[in-house]
Amino acid sequence: MYNRGIRGATTVSQNEEKEILEATAELLKKVVESNEIVPEDICSVWITVTPDLDATFPARAIRVLSGWDMVPLMCSTEIPVKGGLPKCIRLLIQVNTNKGQREMKHIYLNEAKSLRPDLSVSDS
Repeated sequence: MYNRGIRGATTVSQNEEKEILEATAELLKKVVESNEIVPEDICSVWITVTPDLDATFPARAIRVLSGWDMVPLMCSTEIPVKGGLPKCIRLLIQVNTNKGQREMKHIYLNEAKSLRPDLSVSDS
C-alpha cells in the first residue's frame, strides 16, 4: 500500500461562511467519489485558502460529514502571490491506496480549473 496525494481546488464568489463551507464540502465529495476512497483510507487533509477568505475555517465543512470525525484536518493561508487566483480553496488529501500515482484523479472546479488543467480530469 502506498500513501498518495490527491489535489483539488475550487473558488467561491464571496467571502461568506456558507459559500466557503458548501464549496469545500462539494470539492471533497467529488474528490472522494472520483477516487473511490473512504475516510478510513485518508491519512490527512491539508486545506488552504487565499488570504481574501477569512469568514470561516473550511475544515468545519468536512468535520461534520459522516465518518470524517477522526480524519486529521489542517487549515492554512495560501501564500499571497501577486496575480494569484483569488477566493480559492485548495485541498491536498493524503490517502493510503494500492493505486499508482497516475491513477489519482485531481479535481478542479469553477475558476480553479485554470490552476492545473493538465491534472484536472473532471468537474461533474
